[in-house]
Parts: sequence; structure tokens; C-alpha cells
Amino acid sequence: MQITRGYKDLIVWKKSIELVVFLYELTNKLPKAETYGIISQMQRSAVSIPSNIAEGSRRKSKKDFEHFLTMAFGSGSELETQIEIIKRLPFGSNLNYSKIDIILDEVMRMLNKMINY
Repeated sequence: MQITRGYKDLIVWKKSIELVVFLYELTNKLPKAETYGIISQMQRSAVSIPSNIAEGSRRKSKKDFEHFLTMAFGSGSELETQIEIIKRLPFGSNLNYSKIDIILDEVMRMLNKMINY
């Protein structure tokens, strides 16, 4: 695992930033009444992924980096669950999740591979 490269060069970081953008576009289509509920939760989970990748990459040891990758993976798992919840709610059942599902799956696979490397 290479730590010396900047986090902005990591594909997983770039993809997770893309994920955040798509998530914000998706949550803008949800009811404003959910702003402080599921929308806030989803946005925090999504933003936490690239944030933890960035913080971990700046740490001094591989063990620290792995710890922050694990936290990013946990945030991704939270986001997967939150997306599944809104898919099942009346106000979220007609939205298009294809982009977000694909990117989140890619990010989670990359994180899993990096953690287990």
C-alpha cells in the first residue's frame, strides 16, 4: 500500500468525491421535510468517505491509513443502508439510483481491496 502519494491521486478518493456529487443531486430531489432527517444522515455518510481516505493518507503509518480506510468503508456501509431505506419509502421509490449504486459499489470494492491488501 503506497502512502507517499497524495490522496488526490487515489482513484478511490476521486470516485468517492464523484459519489458525493451524485448523492447531493439525489438528495436535492427528496422532500425538504427530510432535510434534517435522512438527507442530513446520507450527506454526512457520503462526505465522510473521501474525508477519511484523505485523513488516513496523511497519517504516518500504514496501520493508521488502514484504520481510516476502515472508517470510510463503515461510512459507505451506512450510506448503502440509508439508500436502501429511501428506495423503500414512498417519496424515494421513483428516483433513479443507477449512477449512485454503481459508484458506491465501485468505491466499496476498492476500499475493501485496499484494506485487505
